[in-house]
Amino acid sequence: MGMQMGSSMGMVIFAAAVISLALVFYTIGVFAERRSGTLKPKHLALFWTGFVFDTTGTTVMTLVASANTGAGSQLHAITGGLALSLMLFHAVWATIVVIRGNNRSKANFHRLSICVWLFWLIPYGVGALIGMPMFHLTDAMALTAAIAVVLVLGIFFCLKANKVRLHR
Repeated sequence: MGMQMGSSMGMVIFAAAVISLALVFYTIGVFAERRSGTLKPKHLALFWTGFVFDTTGTTVMTLVASANTGAGSQLHAITGGLALSLMLFHAVWATIVVIRGNNRSKANFHRLSICVWLFWLIPYGVGALIGMPMFHLTDAMALTAAIAVVLVLGIFFCLKANKVRLHR
């Protein structure tokens, strides 16, 4: 039993690290695209890399939860599944936009990117908060905290975008 517990903990640490790498790659992709003003193939590579890391980490976490008789947060599983689906949609759509080569679509793609990134942060935050035993948060409390942070970020980016538009 002790060996299984240690093995599970190692898998959780691995999965958390891989999912954090997904955050790094996805964030770099979203903000590099935003900064460049147009969607480029290198952004696709970052989106797809983030998706692969997130899928890997999510798969490992699912295996750990299954091995522990389904232990884990259903809310986190649902929001994580939705976020992963959105990431896949985002990466596929970005690929289509780059292949089509429409400059207007490539220039406006960052709006979808930031929305998907913000949504993705919710299950990331929920998982991080639930995974920190020092906080003792329920699913609802972790979800509320994650949504609050995402709303603040969303408002910040909307205000920043409006300020840029006003000064053109």
